[in-house]
Amino acid sequence: MSFPSSTGWRQRRNSGWQYRDIVDGAATGWTGLEFYARRFTHSSEQEWRQRLQAGRMRRGDEAIAADTVLAAGDRLIYHRAPWTEPAAPRWFALLHEADGLLAVAKPAGLQVLPAAGYLQNTLLDVVRERRGPDWAPAHRLGRGTTGLVLFASDAPVRRGVAAAFHDGSLVKVYRALVQGTDLADRFEVDAEIGAIPDPTMGSIHAAVDRDGRSSRSLVRVIERRHETGASLVDVEIPTGRPHQIRIHLALAGHPLVGEPLYGVGGKPRTGAVRSAARPGDIGYHLHAMSLLLTHPVTGGQISLYCQPPSLLRSVVAG
Repeated sequence: MSFPSSTGWRQRRNSGWQYRDIVDGAATGWTGLEFYARRFTHSSEQEWRQRLQAGRMRRGDEAIAADTVLAAGDRLIYHRAPWTEPAAPRWFALLHEADGLLAVAKPAGLQVLPAAGYLQNTLLDVVRERRGPDWAPAHRLGRGTTGLVLFASDAPVRRGVAAAFHDGSLVKVYRALVQGTDLADRFEVDAEIGAIPDPTMGSIHAAVDRDGRSSRSLVRVIERRHETGASLVDVEIPTGRPHQIRIHLALAGHPLVGEPLYGVGGKPRTGAVRSAARPGDIGYHLHAMSLLLTHPVTGGQISLYCQPPSLLRSVVAG
């Protein structure tokens, strides 16, 4: 299977969106500006002020201003105007379809679900456009990750697959290109992952010493590329935390080649090296290669494989 380059990426103009929020007890007494600026740090305080001044936020039938005082239980709606979404590769490859389950191969650069600046330039939108409106993803991959994504056409299948991802009853293996060649042939990373404060994002997932979620990655070296100082590895993850493989390999001292965010200790880089990097940035080399699962309705065993991009293929292992 080939994974095209940036050729063919397209921007998309959407029709806008309504973001709904309920004010909780911690935000009681905050102004409208404080609520949006504190809770949604992806935009500056000045940007939120301009949106409030334009009347884009409402509480019921009432437009709220920057100085409107909020109370617990207030239901807010932010009417975001239509915008042109960043370019993305609007394609997928069909790998399997049977009994309400669809497996597709996702390219790097395509968001699975709406997030950040992406609303319709997503894998969800492309799959529904080409296969019908009933399909929804049972899990997700990072925007920069290629490979297997499962969709379900009805709720029982979707819930069953999502539960299997959550409880670790399916086997999932990723292929990755990491920095360094001085790795043990096999090793395990067992480290908690949780949210930590971040000056750019507000909070971000990273390796933590406590109060995180247990996370385990099993790493096997496939090929050492001494000429480039990199190694090809397979990673099985019994757990599935956000950015788990990226965090764990960085923690082990071997971050992904092209990793824009995570560095020493499984933490986001800091200072000039960090620059404007975000978790959704692409450029790293990670591929969801295989899944082995039991169909939640039929009980049948399903084995799925998605050939890695050429850079992640081994002469011996494929």
